[in-house]
Parts: sequence; C-alpha cells; structure tokens
Amino acid sequence: MKKTLLVLDLDETLLYATKEKLIQQEDFVVGAYNVYVRPNLDYFLSRVAQDFKLAIWSSADDAYVEELVGKIKPVAVDFEFIWGRSRTTKKRKSVTDEYYYVKRLSKVKRKGFLLESTLIIDDTAEKSMLNYGNAIQIAEFTGNANDDELLLLASYLEKFKNVENVRQIDKRNWRNQERSS
Repeated sequence: MKKTLLVLDLDETLLYATKEKLIQQEDFVVGAYNVYVRPNLDYFLSRVAQDFKLAIWSSADDAYVEELVGKIKPVAVDFEFIWGRSRTTKKRKSVTDEYYYVKRLSKVKRKGFLLESTLIIDDTAEKSMLNYGNAIQIAEFTGNANDDELLLLASYLEKFKNVENVRQIDKRNWRNQERSS
C-alpha cells in the first residue's frame, strides 16, 4: 500500500515567528523574526516520516519558507515538496475586505498524489477549507513551551497508516478522541 502524504503548514503549526521576544530564548532568528520551534518537532517529523510521505505548504513568502525549513528539517527526513505563497490561491473576505490564502489540494493532485491518500495539517481552517475530508486542524502554536500538540497528533496519525481513503475518517474533535483513548 502506498504511503499517505502529510502536507504540513509551517507558521503557527510547526513553529512560531514573531518580531517580539517571548520569555524563553528563541530557537533561531530569520530576518527580523524570532523563531520558536514547536515542542517535540524533531520527534514528530522523525516518527511520522517512517509511515508517511511529508511535504511543507505555507502561505508565507517562498524564500522565507525555504529558509525556515532548512533550519528545522531533521537530516533523516525528506520532503516531497516545499511550497510557499506562490502555490496558494488568494481570496478576499467581502465583509472585511481582507485577503487570505487558500491551499487547494488539486495542485497536489496534479503532482501525482491521490487525494484519498493525502492529509493536510494546518492551524487555520480557512486555509484548507476546500479540503474538508483531507484536513486536520490543530491548535495554533504561539510559543508555549509546554505545548504537546505534536505528540497528540503523532499518536492520532497512527490510525491513517494503512487506510485506503483518509477522507472516510471523521477528523472533527480528533484531539478529544486522542486524549480519551
């Protein structure tokens, strides 16, 4: 059976980049941003890389994304692709006249990946709203050193290892299901 593809968001999912300094020491600095890596990131990436194909897709600037991924990627982990804002679709909220970026999995499909075997992990529902059956929304990471979201997610993803169609599994309230098991 083919491995499922995990498409991972970057900002507020795997790390937190801010111009403000937090109480704890930043993990590294990129430009004007202090970057805080989500706790257990190395463990998470190394663990899920054993059973899944991995990719990064952020709505941030492409060069910024490449630089960040270069700093957080474990040596033994490879990514199928690393995409930034240029691969997203810009949308406008008519009420507030604000713009946001949507990640359309049809672009991943054009790369040869089956949607039945693709999961997208993001902290922002609107960025992956067109991917309902494929999306797992995780809690936003804003630098909390005690965050355990990636440990929970790694455990939850175990149920997708040998699934023929990931879209058939209800992902709502996944966190509560995982904490109670």
